[in-house]
Amino acid sequence: QVQLVESGGGLVQAGGSLRLSCAASGRTFSSYAMGWFRQVPGKAREFVADISWSGDSTDYADSMKGRFTISRDNAKNTVYLQMNSLKPEDTAVYYCAAGTGGSAYLGYDYWGQGTQVTVSS
Repeated sequence: QVQLVESGGGLVQAGGSLRLSCAASGRTFSSYAMGWFRQVPGKAREFVADISWSGDSTDYADSMKGRFTISRDNAKNTVYLQMNSLKPEDTAVYYCAAGTGGSAYLGYDYWGQGTQVTVSS
């Protein structure tokens, strides 16, 4: 069992940056791939990025490449999402998830409660 708690969301102007954190409980954190997804009301949950259990492999949705960076610290049971050059269309609730990885939400067994990111124009 893994419990995930996101933090770091907030209101930022377009072009600004935010760093999201996801703290995991449980001693098996390092055995899971971790992912970030986002969702706006009325739309499906969207893949943002994922990272392998070791941190050696990462993947990003095309619209996030070059702007977002996913990383993890297994000693701290934490995964991060550094978001730069934010755009109003990045506004969403951001969720972290633990599982086998990949861009499909079905690849994840555990989800956090989400953190709101709002980018003003």
